[in-house]
Amino acid sequence: MKLDQVKAIITGGASGLGHAVAQHLAKAGAAISLFDVNQEKGEAAARALGAKARFARVDVTDEAAVSAAVAAAAEAMGGLNVAINCAGVLGAGRVLGKEGPMALSQFETTVRINLVGSFNVAKAAAAQMQGNEPGEDGERGVVIHTASIAAYEGQIGQAAYSASKGGVVGMTLPMAREFARIGVRVMTVAPGVFHTPMVDGMPQAVYDSLCAQVPYPSRLGRGEEFADTVAFILGNRYLNGSVIRVDGAVRLAPK
Repeated sequence: MKLDQVKAIITGGASGLGHAVAQHLAKAGAAISLFDVNQEKGEAAARALGAKARFARVDVTDEAAVSAAVAAAAEAMGGLNVAINCAGVLGAGRVLGKEGPMALSQFETTVRINLVGSFNVAKAAAAQMQGNEPGEDGERGVVIHTASIAAYEGQIGQAAYSASKGGVVGMTLPMAREFARIGVRVMTVAPGVFHTPMVDGMPQAVYDSLCAQVPYPSRLGRGEEFADTVAFILGNRYLNGSVIRVDGAVRLAPK
């Protein structure tokens, strides 16, 4: 798929990795619909991206709202052939913390946003894409999820986050196998430690320590490197049903 032919939904597109992807695709001439819960940032981001970008305030955990927003985005863009799930939360906390066991609500919220939200968007998007005219190799669309290396090496305090991202990894292959009949590919990117708004304000010593843990290059990942990976997936039709780690060879320590 050529990037100037892309008509994409990007969740979490107002900031962080989602916004980096939006910027990359916008420069290539793609049409973009940003889904985010931050109205102010989302509207500002869409304006900055140009005439082919739009914003919708969407809670990805709301099944009906997602379905309606996906349909509206497809109508506004004149179609839909790409859905990129970048919305997510850290949900950090120990199962047995100093003040007692983790509240189930915290675990559930993390899983609902990171995993259920990705599922909601993927199924609604695929339902739209199956009506597309097939392109080369019969391709009608691409769904890209964002997991994390914490899906594989979750640290202490990441039980909820790792469970949610592990679920994203786990549904990648079966979803790709199912969507093969409609010509929709499904891939997942598992980033390592990236420089996003989540690390802004972090003490310098902690930031430096994070960088030192990455074998090479010894720094945090950059948004454009994540976006480059997404673009590579979109352009290579033989990528399907797999997870790509983008992490500088880091493997997370227990804590």
